[in-house]
Amino acid sequence: MEKILYIDCFSGISGDMVVGALIDLGLDFSFLKSELGKLNVDGYNITCREIKIGPIRAKKFDVKVTGPQPHRNYKDIKGIISESKLDVEVKKISLDVFQLIAEAEARIHGYDIDEIHFHEVGAVDSIIDIVSTAVGVKSLGIESYYSSKIPLGSGFVDSSHGKLPVPAPATVEILRGIPVYTGIFDYEVTTPTGAAIIKTLAVKFGEIPCMEIEKAGYGAGSKVKKEIPDVLRVLKGVIKDKHEIEAEDLVVLSANIDDSTPEIIGYLQEKLLKNKALDVWTEHIFMKKNRPAFKLCVLCNRESEPEIIDIILLESTTLGIRREEVKRYSISREIKIVKLPYGEVKVKVGTHKGKEITISPEFESCAKLSKKIGKPLKEIYKDAIYFFSRR
Repeated sequence: MEKILYIDCFSGISGDMVVGALIDLGLDFSFLKSELGKLNVDGYNITCREIKIGPIRAKKFDVKVTGPQPHRNYKDIKGIISESKLDVEVKKISLDVFQLIAEAEARIHGYDIDEIHFHEVGAVDSIIDIVSTAVGVKSLGIESYYSSKIPLGSGFVDSSHGKLPVPAPATVEILRGIPVYTGIFDYEVTTPTGAAIIKTLAVKFGEIPCMEIEKAGYGAGSKVKKEIPDVLRVLKGVIKDKHEIEAEDLVVLSANIDDSTPEIIGYLQEKLLKNKALDVWTEHIFMKKNRPAFKLCVLCNRESEPEIIDIILLESTTLGIRREEVKRYSISREIKIVKLPYGEVKVKVGTHKGKEITISPEFESCAKLSKKIGKPLKEIYKDAIYFFSRR
C-alpha cells in the first residue's frame, strides 16, 4: 500500500496555495511555526485563516514582512537552509526547489547561479513558502506525489525585473518537459515558486490515479474575481495495488499516402523508430478513385511530437498529418540475457502484478546468432523461450 498525494492544479499553483492546502489537509500550524523557527530568518510573521472562495472553504496562508530584509541570493539561501536544524529530508526538498528556481533565473539572465541577485528567490515569503511545503509533506508521511496538468494563464505580470509576459520566463524554464496549457485565465495562475514545487515533488502528471481518497485539502490563492475558484486542491490517499496498470497519454500521428514507393515508406519507418517514435506501422487502404495507398501511423509522446512531424513532412510526400490523443496501457518490460548451449540471445520479458507473463525473443539478437552459427532462426526462438523458462 502506497501513500500518495494528488495535487489538483485546476486553478494554477503558487507557494502560499500549497502551504494552505497542506494545513487544511492536517499539517499542524503550531508545529509549522516551531519548525520555521529553526531557520535563521527574522522580520516576518505567518498567519492562516479559513475563508470561502465562491462555494469552496479553503485555508489562506500568508507571510507578512514585519522588519527590514537583507537582499539574499541563491548562495545565501543555501547557507540558511543547510546550516539550520531542520530535518534532512526537509532540507533536501527545500534545496531542490530553490535550485530549480535559481537555475531558471540564471539561464534567463545569463549569470552564474551562485552570484545571481534576484528578488524572487531572496524574498522572505518564497523562503517560508518553500520550507513550509517541505515541512508539510514530510510530516504527512507521503510516499509519492502525482499532479494534474499545469495551467499557466496569459497576459502580463509585474516583477522586480519589470513587466513580464505570462507565463513568466522562469516558470517556462522550470516547467520544461511537464504537460501544461494556457487555460481560460488572462492573468498568472502558476508562479515560479509553484512551478518549482510541483516539478520537485510530482513523479507523474495527468488524471487522478486509481486511489482511495482519505482526505482532501484546499489552499486559497489571492485572486478574487475568477471564472473558477482560486483554490489548489490536494487529495491524500492510498494506492493499494502498486502493480495497477497505468495509462500513458500519447499521440497518434497519421497520414494517407498514395504517391510513394514501398522503399520510401520502409526507409521512413526505420528513421522514425530511430528518432523517438514509440511505434510505427502502416495500413493498406484505398483512397479516392480506388487508388491503393499506405496509411502511415506513428505513436509518440507530446515532447517528441514536433520532431516526428518534421520527419514525416520531410521524408514523405504527404501534405498534411492527422493527430489524435490516445491512452496506452502497458505492463513493465525488461531485456534479459539467455544463455543457450551455442551462444547468448536477448529476450524481452513482460511483468504484471509481480509475475513474468510474456517472453519474446529479440529478433536482432537471435538473427545475429543464426547467421553466426548457421542454425535456423525459428529454432533459436524456440530454444530461447525453453532455456529462459528453465533458468
